[in-house]
Amino acid sequence: MGRFRAKLNRSNSPKPFLWQFKMSESAKHSGNSESHPLEDLDHWEEDLLKRYPEPASFQSEKVSQQTEKFRDYAAEARPSVKEFYRLNHRNQTVEFVKQKQSEYLGLKRCRMSIWEAMEYLNQLVDDSDPDLDLPQIEHLLQTAEAIRADGRPDWFILAGLVHDLGKILCLWGEPQWAVVGDTFPVGCKWSDRIVYAEAFAENPDRDVPLYQTECGIYEPGCGLSNLMLSWGHDEYMYHVTRDYLPEPALAMIRYHSCYPIHREHAYSHLVVESDQALLKWVNDFNQYDLYTKRKERMDVDGLRPYYEELIAKYFPPQLHW
Repeated sequence: MGRFRAKLNRSNSPKPFLWQFKMSESAKHSGNSESHPLEDLDHWEEDLLKRYPEPASFQSEKVSQQTEKFRDYAAEARPSVKEFYRLNHRNQTVEFVKQKQSEYLGLKRCRMSIWEAMEYLNQLVDDSDPDLDLPQIEHLLQTAEAIRADGRPDWFILAGLVHDLGKILCLWGEPQWAVVGDTFPVGCKWSDRIVYAEAFAENPDRDVPLYQTECGIYEPGCGLSNLMLSWGHDEYMYHVTRDYLPEPALAMIRYHSCYPIHREHAYSHLVVESDQALLKWVNDFNQYDLYTKRKERMDVDGLRPYYEELIAKYFPPQLHW
């Protein structure tokens, strides 16, 4: 995330934003920061594109072939990405996830509208390259507009618009590894299909015998909704929107980073048949999430009336965050 900073726009009304986020000097200038090893959050998504270069490639390949791809790709990954996953895999414990659930899922930090949250996320500014990186709001609109162009349902379009809004966790001081990254179940044996699975050797949960069994704290066939996934923007945004969107849209938001399950087909002993329909929606959505980003500017002012009307169809004027 490099030299990211957040600035509050005091001229806008209403003013729901009560916190400023300023990265520490060490995090600003050190790519090896314990909290912020990535120079840019987009480097995680660029890394995903290396692992999954074509939207449909995973559908026709066997798991063994995919595992080989992981090994080939890992040798070429950025050192900062490797460090990011080392921190993620070391720190995403059952205790940590429970702590973050308790801290955030009460949704008591503030109240704001979806569009206000989009503008708030826009405060992530990369000082090192302000002219090349698009504002965050334009990335959200790129995804939504690609879905809209394909004539998908309006709730599908809306899922594309809001799915990454949980990255506002960065503005509340959360480290990168607790905001982005592939998500996976905690409290059971880690699948070797998780990228950089060897990094779990440093995770304290390795010393808990129950967590190192195939099912761990779960029952066989417990289903996706009963899994405790590693903490990140997906789970947070799911809880913000869970009362307002159809189930397929919520699955897109909650599981779009859960690549070990929806791309690598791991944890099949925990997933049930009814989950498969939701995972199809997640895979359908991910082609827009991964493959629609570009440097073309979006007409934010021109698009705003359409999206504000769409937002109002599904969401109240303000949500709890």
